[in-house]
Amino acid sequence: MPPVTLPPLIIQTVLLSILKSKIHCAVVTEANLHYMGSVTIDVALMEAAGLVAGEHVHVVNNMNGARIETYVITGERGSGQICLNGAAARLFQPGDEIIIMAYAQMTPDEAATFKPKVIFPIGPDNQL
Repeated sequence: MPPVTLPPLIIQTVLLSILKSKIHCAVVTEANLHYMGSVTIDVALMEAAGLVAGEHVHVVNNMNGARIETYVITGERGSGQICLNGAAARLFQPGDEIIIMAYAQMTPDEAATFKPKVIFPIGPDNQL
């Protein structure tokens, strides 16, 4: 009888979805129903939180409990702009307090030492 050959060992790496960036308790400055979609964020806030244009984010409205997923569009530096565009404009209005979160995939070892970037904008004009 010939020897039995086994298929090569398959090693799977488990990846966890870990909070990478958070803009905590920002204030919505605009809601634009007639835009294609997304959230426009002041580029200074994006940089401080480690967000990039096109990045997938979750946005939570602390005023009414709405939670959406969308992507980031770069807003004017220093404007404090947080604008929910498209259908999200029905769930988020100027003056609403929100949280914007982005996640990254990483191994358990990477996650054990990772520290997310969390920023806390000040006032209704979202200054750093």
